[in-house]
Amino acid sequence: MTIFQKYLEQHNYENFDIKAVLFDMDGVLYDSMKYHARSWHETMTEYGYESTPEEFYLHEGRTGGNTINILTERCFGRKATEEEIKEIYKRKTELFTKYNEGDTIPFAYDMLKAVQACGLKCVLVTGSGQASLLGKLEQNFPGVFTKDVMVTAFDVKKGKPDPEPYLMGLERAGGLKPNQAVVVENAPMGAQAANAAGIFTFAINTGPMDPKVLSDAGANIVLPSMEALYKNWGEYCKDLAIR
Repeated sequence: MTIFQKYLEQHNYENFDIKAVLFDMDGVLYDSMKYHARSWHETMTEYGYESTPEEFYLHEGRTGGNTINILTERCFGRKATEEEIKEIYKRKTELFTKYNEGDTIPFAYDMLKAVQACGLKCVLVTGSGQASLLGKLEQNFPGVFTKDVMVTAFDVKKGKPDPEPYLMGLERAGGLKPNQAVVVENAPMGAQAANAAGIFTFAINTGPMDPKVLSDAGANIVLPSMEALYKNWGEYCKDLAIR
């Protein structure tokens, strides 16, 4: 039994009927996680929190407010106030904008165009609210994303690893069922969210983590790069019954 057949059996579907591919942003489209990790760590240190740059790769996909809350509970034994969240996230955004070089992930645009060539819709599902990246999507990936098929930190209440962002992505893709889409992620929180939403998930490991972390989080297939996904897309299309 293939991984694709196993998914169908586990979720009681007879087949795939793929209409859309739901893409995360940081670490999937943009090579930005190293700048997120640096800006988060420096910001939290400024505000008296103990953290490491590496841990923010594991928090990737959460909304900024949720990340701040988790660290506040860990370091100070309480929830962060709305004022603290606003102030800390503002500082983190300032540093991220300063450090971020806007590099795109190699083969990301090729992958997006390959998906469109199959007649499928590309949907953005990100926990980010960084205007410095969201505002450049059309510049970096022209003709792919429109605002009506984007889910960002501004749209959700719970954020990843809750399934809410990906369930919202299915809705914005045209009211799709889970077997009518696949997800491309790179973070454990994102893979967990997609898995909870019941969607077949490809994870590309663009961060400093063991691939097993992604498979344990629920990713159906873990790949070392976007290039690997792009070059194998034709074969995956056969398995997913995409013509």
